[in-house]
Amino acid sequence: MSSAPHDREEPGARGGRAASDESAASHRAAPSPGSAASHRATPSRDAAAPGDPGDAGLRDILRSLRVWDPRHTSLPAFDPESAPDRPLPLFRAWFAEAADAGQPEPHLVSLATCDAEGRPDARVLVLHGADETEGFSFASHSGSRKGRQLADRPYASLVFYWPVLGRQVRVRGPVTTAPHSRAVADLHAHSAGALAAALTGHQSEPLSGTGELDRASDAAWERARREPEADAPSWTLYLLDPHEVEFFQGDHRRRHVRLRYGRVADGWVRESLWP
Repeated sequence: MSSAPHDREEPGARGGRAASDESAASHRAAPSPGSAASHRATPSRDAAAPGDPGDAGLRDILRSLRVWDPRHTSLPAFDPESAPDRPLPLFRAWFAEAADAGQPEPHLVSLATCDAEGRPDARVLVLHGADETEGFSFASHSGSRKGRQLADRPYASLVFYWPVLGRQVRVRGPVTTAPHSRAVADLHAHSAGALAAALTGHQSEPLSGTGELDRASDAAWERARREPEADAPSWTLYLLDPHEVEFFQGDHRRRHVRLRYGRVADGWVRESLWP
């Protein structure tokens, strides 16, 4: 996971090259011994990990997988004409329906940011809230990679994916930070484990080994039990103000429904998109 205390694009279809491509590749001339190509083709002893199926095995696995298997997924109808004028009520309804449908951990969300050079980065973390006043909230250490990136470029994107219903929600907008007192109150509203993880700190910094982590974590757990109201100075509550929200409903016939809300001066505009 990427974000303490709980850190973990568009759903794709089956992929892979045609079998004829593999057949043609198998008839290509092999490089002569000692050639540069021969050395490049020779895997190093560290190339494969235990259980690694290899490139061909990975392709076979990818081709065997289904998207929205009816044994696990139900694709409800979605009429964009019946959607509310604002995105938050629809988001809350879809979130509740995903939880009711048995979607594991529906509160996990992918957060995408960019560094100072504009290079994108993404990770999975926990949603802390979503309301009309403050938008979407999540938390992390200000010194973490995501924290540093948001300090340089305070704009981000969120992606929720709930395969049990074939649904996806994408959110984009500027990010601000809540007062630290709010961040601490939010932290204390969670478990002792959440506080311990926040007190451990050093997120995204190099780690010398598991022993160092064990010692820091043990000390943090002990402090969390001893001081349940302890402060974690770098713990930050981030608020993403949604300027664009898109709802995606999958369809077995691939006639996916996409509805995008865009923020304007006096509210929101809605438009349907081609799948």
